[in-house]
Amino acid sequence: MAPEARRVEFPGMKLADLRQEYMRAGLAEADADRDPFRQFQRWFDDALAAKLSLPNAMTLATVTAEGAPSARIVLLKGVEDGGFVFYTNYGSRKGRELAARPAACLVFQWSDLERQVRIDGAVEKVTPAASDAYFASRPLGARHSAWASAQSEKVASRSVLESAMQEVRSRHADNPPRPEHWGGY
Repeated sequence: MAPEARRVEFPGMKLADLRQEYMRAGLAEADADRDPFRQFQRWFDDALAAKLSLPNAMTLATVTAEGAPSARIVLLKGVEDGGFVFYTNYGSRKGRELAARPAACLVFQWSDLERQVRIDGAVEKVTPAASDAYFASRPLGARHSAWASAQSEKVASRSVLESAMQEVRSRHADNPPRPEHWGGY
C-alpha cells in the first residue's frame, strides 16, 4: 500500500513565496585565497565578527550501510592537520555510519553573511590524547552525560536518564575520565 499523500498548509502564507535576493557580495576567484583553509579562516572570522549564533555549527552528512544519506548538526571544535574536528559518541548513529563508511560531507551555512562552505572527504578518529584533552575541557555536566547517555538510542523515560546521571556523578564526582566510546573525528 502506497503511503497517503500529505500536504501541510501554512495559513496566510505560501512557502514558495519565501525568497530573497542574495546580493550582499559576490565571490570572485581572484579574491579567494588559493589556500582553502585560509579562506575558511577568513570567512569564519567574519562569522565571529558578525556575532552569528553558533558560527561553528555545521551539518555533518554521512551515509547509512544501505546507502541512504543521513545528516545532523554538530559543532566544529578545531581545524588541525588539514582536517575539521568534531567530537561525539562513537556508538551513536553517526559514529556507526562513519565506522562503516569513513567519509562525510560538512556544510557551514552563515545565512546572514550569505555564505556557505562545503567540505567533502575521508574521516578518521583523532588521537586518544587529543580526545582526552578536549574531553577534560568540557563542562562537568557534558562529561557526565557522555557516560550516562547512550546517544542516538531511545530513552525509556526522563527518570531513567536522570538516574544514570546521578550514578555517574556518584562514581566519577568532579573528574570523570573520557569514556572509550567517546572521542573526536
